[in-house]
Amino acid sequence: MSRIGKQPVAIPAGVTVTADGNAVTVKGKLGELSRVFQKGITVTVENGQVLVSRADDSRMQKSCHGLSRTLVKNMIEGVTNGYKKALSIEGTGFKAVLQGTKLSLSLGFASPKEYAIPEGIKVTVDPNGLVVNVEGIEKELVGEAAARIRSYYPAEPYKGKGIKYVGEQIRRKQGKTVA
Repeated sequence: MSRIGKQPVAIPAGVTVTADGNAVTVKGKLGELSRVFQKGITVTVENGQVLVSRADDSRMQKSCHGLSRTLVKNMIEGVTNGYKKALSIEGTGFKAVLQGTKLSLSLGFASPKEYAIPEGIKVTVDPNGLVVNVEGIEKELVGEAAARIRSYYPAEPYKGKGIKYVGEQIRRKQGKTVA
């Protein structure tokens, strides 16, 4: 039995979870999320808790058991508190500007990089244009959006300029030494 998969997930006040076999819908104050899990994974709601079980002990069922439980837990967390990632932009002349549903990033290239903000994600930029906040209720979308924004110019180890997560440590390198 999966150590993570067999643990029940508590349902906080203000959240409703409906399970129909392997389909789950979670509603909360921030929105609604739904997901269909693999065949053989069964989700049930009992006594204010969500229980995830598997049909057999096949390798695929075992690997999906703990994952399914964690996904349900993330859905509940998302509709109650939401998820947020902050990105920091460092470099001379580097900045971000929000233009409607697009994020324009000036990163030292000939033209600014543009990122189309997906549905369900809220992006805010501080007045200086040096901190970008990515927020949403779906953990996967928030992480993917932040990673795509960061991928335009990841922080480099010599001068440290580029886009990095707030709190991320960039290992600095010394560079060339003159003989």
